[in-house]
Amino acid sequence: MKIAVYPGTFDPVTYGHIHIAERACQLYDKVIIALAGENYKNDLFTMEERMIMLKESVKHLENVEVESFVGLTADYAAIKGAKALIRGLRAVSDFEYEMQMAAMNRYLNENLETVFLMAEGKYSFLSSSNIKQVALIGGSVHGLVPPIVEEYLKKKYQELNYK
Repeated sequence: MKIAVYPGTFDPVTYGHIHIAERACQLYDKVIIALAGENYKNDLFTMEERMIMLKESVKHLENVEVESFVGLTADYAAIKGAKALIRGLRAVSDFEYEMQMAAMNRYLNENLETVFLMAEGKYSFLSSSNIKQVALIGGSVHGLVPPIVEEYLKKKYQELNYK
């Protein structure tokens, strides 16, 4: 069985992430979308909230599992028997960082390949960060994120006393 891990914070998941997952599902028997528990980012959503949103957003994909992990992605992939990491690229600016991460993951696990999937043009500008910025100011993110994410964003910013 060909297994791939699609790691990230998915804070929150966007249609761009989902599109990459859908394409990865066509290439691999099983795709594990792995929510990173430890990361350098200040997450807006808790791990539990991100898990709920992500599971709901990819429930149409039969060969996807959603899990969380802590520690090194390369170690997690080895434990899961994955031979590939899936990474989405939106623009040239993503490439340098992603290339460095791919090299580090390969150093940590020589059996692990990083597979880059280019974002479809309509998602090339989309990031979790800009989704949060737009939602924070009260702008519409409809059509950019699944409905459950829209609901969670509204609720979260209301709780935090924003718009």
